[in-house]
Amino acid sequence: MLKLENKQVKIISIIIALVFIGSVVALALTQSGSGIASAASNGNVGVVDRDQIMAQHPNGQNVENQMRAAITEVQKDFEEKSAGMSDQEKQDYYRQCQLRLQQKQQELIEPMIKSIDDAVKKTADAKGLSVVVDKAVVVYGGTDITNDVVSRLKK
Repeated sequence: MLKLENKQVKIISIIIALVFIGSVVALALTQSGSGIASAASNGNVGVVDRDQIMAQHPNGQNVENQMRAAITEVQKDFEEKSAGMSDQEKQDYYRQCQLRLQQKQQELIEPMIKSIDDAVKKTADAKGLSVVVDKAVVVYGGTDITNDVVSRLKK
């Protein structure tokens, strides 16, 4: 029953990343309004591939290992404590376990996201870019700073 946890964790990670990206884009649109249009016409728009940055983040493997350990721990805990429970109690406890894992994942990923945001900002400032958006929402143009951000994170 808990063997799907790794897939669920990956799905939740993707959802969190997409929500974050959407909120960043929405914030950029509301904060700068016509600033994006003028930045685009001046060539001051940067793009980043957040998925690639997350995959190459120096703490990525550590976070993944900690998450796997947390899943194993929760799975063991669930198996031990749910042995004498009714089906409804097992279902309720399973939901509690999932919430614990989601909280742990957020706790582990939050510092990574902050470090990525800081690296993006510093890289954009160094290159004179006024706007940076996710590469997934760009059809054409923009200066790709993904590799520069990854390099800055690895320093």
